[in-house]
Amino acid sequence: MTKNKSSLHTLMAGLAAGIAASLCCLGPLVLVMLGVGGAWVSKLSVLEPYRPYFLAVALIFLFLAYRQIYKAPAAAACEPGSLCALPHTNRIYKWLLWLVAAFIGFSMVFPYFASLFY
Repeated sequence: MTKNKSSLHTLMAGLAAGIAASLCCLGPLVLVMLGVGGAWVSKLSVLEPYRPYFLAVALIFLFLAYRQIYKAPAAAACEPGSLCALPHTNRIYKWLLWLVAAFIGFSMVFPYFASLFY
């Protein structure tokens, strides 16, 4: 597995952990806004005790992705024809990293503002 591919996998794992961390609070709100209702939506609050663990895993993966993306070799140092030889690849990964970081940050603070939406 190449370094760029492993950084993408680490970044996606951080995103998945961030989504799991927000299921207890953001999940019911999104479902209600989409018109989905029912008693089972309230069962998503069962995940609330696990939220700190999901956030910790998300931050760990985010840190690992940050380290891999910013320590990636320059495009000139890569083998010609490989993914890292394309100069826009690192820009896209950096953009995705900060997008995922913003999502995880939103997941961390959303429970404090959730009462404004209900």
